[in-house]
Amino acid sequence: MKTKLLFVFALIAVIVAACASPQRASFSSPDAGVSGEAIFDESPAMEPAPFKEGDYAEPNVVDNVERVVIKNASLEIVVDAPDQSMQSISRMAEEMGGFVVSANLYKTQTSDGQEVPRASITIRVPAEKLDAALERIEAESDRLPLNKNINSQDVTSEYTDLDSRLTNLEAAEEQLMQIMERATRTEDVLNVFDQLTRVREQIEVIKGQMQYFENSAKLSAIHVELIPNEVIQPISIGGWEPVGVVKDAVQTLIVALQGLVNIAIWLALFILPIVLIIGIPLYLIIRGVRRRRKRTEREIESGNETSDQRVESNTD
Repeated sequence: MKTKLLFVFALIAVIVAACASPQRASFSSPDAGVSGEAIFDESPAMEPAPFKEGDYAEPNVVDNVERVVIKNASLEIVVDAPDQSMQSISRMAEEMGGFVVSANLYKTQTSDGQEVPRASITIRVPAEKLDAALERIEAESDRLPLNKNINSQDVTSEYTDLDSRLTNLEAAEEQLMQIMERATRTEDVLNVFDQLTRVREQIEVIKGQMQYFENSAKLSAIHVELIPNEVIQPISIGGWEPVGVVKDAVQTLIVALQGLVNIAIWLALFILPIVLIIGIPLYLIIRGVRRRRKRTEREIESGNETSDQRVESNTD
């Protein structure tokens, strides 16, 4: 009887706390010595608030933890037989403990209308064997890759955050189960069961995300485009290669432009300063000589006029 009264008092405390805070209410059983946190919806139009990170655990600490890094790569290589290279890459992936994600073999046309096979394949291999796999893939071609890209993504912080949230939710699940076992009112049981269902759904989602990060970090993805040799061969018409002529013309144009640019640079940095150093003083000297000559001519003209005037006065 005493236990029932304590449980009724606890329910009343829950209702009062729920009125003060509609999203979160404390539920405790003093007699059982078990305390928990449940979320009740006082209004049918309001959705219960989900459990949040930090409800039951301390903040995440990313330091001193094993890094979770996802490494992927992509390649474009030129091969003689794309179909055979695709099969070779598939066998290599299985030998290394990986698998084929997707493979596609199709036909494409060259610039002269010839149909040739082309392929693309995506594989996953253990992350520690990524470099070895790339070397074997590049060995399928006798030339350097047309395109090669390796990217890494550090998801340690996201993974640690998910792990912390999972710990919180699992603790909430356990406490909700204890609360539901001690609840007697049907309404309380249904509310706790609803919250328990939501928590379990969030736990499954987080576990799926963590598993995705783990698998992606353990197995690197490699996407390979297998291009046939015929696609990149230059066009040839009766021994004449227009592409080669265009290339030579562009090369000649570049050389000519380089010559003009070189001349402009020489004019600006070498010849122009010399011209300024020599030309300005020479210009000033020539200008001064001209001014002196003009002054002398004016003086001579002025003297001649004076002499003429004297002669006229003597004649008179």
